[in-house]
Amino acid sequence: MLIDEKYMRRALQLARQGAGHTSPNPMVGAVIVAHDGTIIGEGWHRKCGEGHAEVNAVASVTDPDLLTDSTIYVTLEPCSHYGKTPPCAKLIIERGIPRVVVGTLDPFPEVSGRGVAMLREAGVEVTVGVLEQECRALNRRFLTAHTKGRPWVQLKWAQTADGFIAALPEADENPLRMSTPATMRLMHRQRALCDAIVIGAATARIDNPSLTTRYWPGNSPLRVVLSRQLSIPDNLNLLTDGLPTIVYNSVKSETRGAVEFVKMDTTDPLSWLTDLYRRGITSVMVEGGTQVLQQMIAAQAWDEARIETSPRRIGQGVTAPAIDGHVQEQYILDGNQIITMTPNR
Repeated sequence: MLIDEKYMRRALQLARQGAGHTSPNPMVGAVIVAHDGTIIGEGWHRKCGEGHAEVNAVASVTDPDLLTDSTIYVTLEPCSHYGKTPPCAKLIIERGIPRVVVGTLDPFPEVSGRGVAMLREAGVEVTVGVLEQECRALNRRFLTAHTKGRPWVQLKWAQTADGFIAALPEADENPLRMSTPATMRLMHRQRALCDAIVIGAATARIDNPSLTTRYWPGNSPLRVVLSRQLSIPDNLNLLTDGLPTIVYNSVKSETRGAVEFVKMDTTDPLSWLTDLYRRGITSVMVEGGTQVLQQMIAAQAWDEARIETSPRRIGQGVTAPAIDGHVQEQYILDGNQIITMTPNR
């Protein structure tokens, strides 16, 4: 088991290199080890639509004859269906690899144990569950989406030391700036790891944000605005910059350029989260404001919260959301405190 864990850790290292590029597919790493313990092939899923980790690992082996006496370590169960690429389980069988070590099973309905079954039916020795916790944590977005039928949800906000998320509408400084250049860059990295980013109508009006990853070299997420009565001006950046945006509202459904207006109940987070899941969105960052964030918390429709607290005090303003959960991580960056929490459930 210790030997298997050693090579699975390497597969996890490889898988992480796909962060921000594989969605809606998971991040997967694969390592092929010869009978003498030598690594003869490595690969990871680099980008959605391109070769899977197993395919890239097999392709990297310079002497294919070694495959028939080797073990392949894969962080996630090899697929068994034809998608954009052929089944990886079929490739493993065809190449004569006699042993497969899997980190965790794939919850995706078209795989979900079928890859392992296909391998075992072909006489391949399969071990499942090596470093399973680490493998599941790596793909928590993907796993949550396909087990709950909604995207993995990260709540994110910045607040002052005295507990305010924004200044009052009449304040001189509006929007209120609490993030530093370093923490802003960190948050843009988090944006790049999510498929979509969500704000409410008030945040759209006051901040007029772009919600891109301009401070981090990664993909910008789909922008989503919750505006029940469509109380947002037509000249917002989100509606005029030509980038894809969805506006959930209770007034109309229509498409205008890159902006899609979708009529539905915006007060029920599970309604629009389910719609996003149907569109292939597996992870969402919710940036607020307080009303939207509090709706998510009340509905228990969140999986992680990242709260940045500035040492600034403003005396009065819009109160930050009330949240309770387990603190997973806590540190200081550029003078601001960053806390990551998960639900108590």
